[in-house]
Amino acid sequence: MYTIKNFEDNDDVIVKEQLGAFKVVEYKRDLSVDYTQAQSSYFASEMNVRRRQVICDVSQSDITVQSGAMQWMIGDVNATTGIKGAGDFFKKAIRGSVTGESAIKPEYTGNGLLILEPTYNHIILLDVDDWNQEIVIEDGLFLACDSELKHKAIMRSNFSSAAAGGEGLFNLGLSGTGVVALESYVPREELIEITLENDVVKIDGNMAIAWSASLQFTVERSGKSLVGSAASGEGLVNVYRGSGKILMAPVLR
Repeated sequence: MYTIKNFEDNDDVIVKEQLGAFKVVEYKRDLSVDYTQAQSSYFASEMNVRRRQVICDVSQSDITVQSGAMQWMIGDVNATTGIKGAGDFFKKAIRGSVTGESAIKPEYTGNGLLILEPTYNHIILLDVDDWNQEIVIEDGLFLACDSELKHKAIMRSNFSSAAAGGEGLFNLGLSGTGVVALESYVPREELIEITLENDVVKIDGNMAIAWSASLQFTVERSGKSLVGSAASGEGLVNVYRGSGKILMAPVLR
């Protein structure tokens, strides 16, 4: 049995979003500053630059998190590696090396709360069911998810264009039923959602933070020829074809 005071019930803390076992809290002001930082901290808060944390209710679901993301936990919560043998370790190590994610993501089980490290990034909660149970995530954005979700490396359709465009060849894919928490550099209010029905969208840069696994993802010239691409001033673009959804930031990070 435990009691927590002056955390969620603090008048400076608001619940920004809640989905499944995940809850996002936001600090309206950063009071843990000295007088030399007070002015910049005030204006940062006014511009929505605020500390945010994810609270995971482990009694609702086992939770997988990015390595090093845990800040504290309370109750009967146990941390495991999530490794189910040598073959599973090898598979996860390979996936981590190609996607840029940590090879070993700790899994937390039991009955209690898991609180993740505070961040000034924006936390986006997505239900993978809303993405036809398969979603692909831009590198470096994964924070946590229900452990029921399966992780896999999603390979792009063409190797040469991905290398030429300075993009990675693999992205992290999640499949199954559950919720994933992403660390986004823009707030949800500014994210653009695009739904394709046997159509195509071309984006100049890695502005898509998540997309349906059903979409074919390639990196191509913006024009039909090298001369046309040079004339447009765009060069290579990320191309998404087929039917599915894309969640896109309005600016590059």
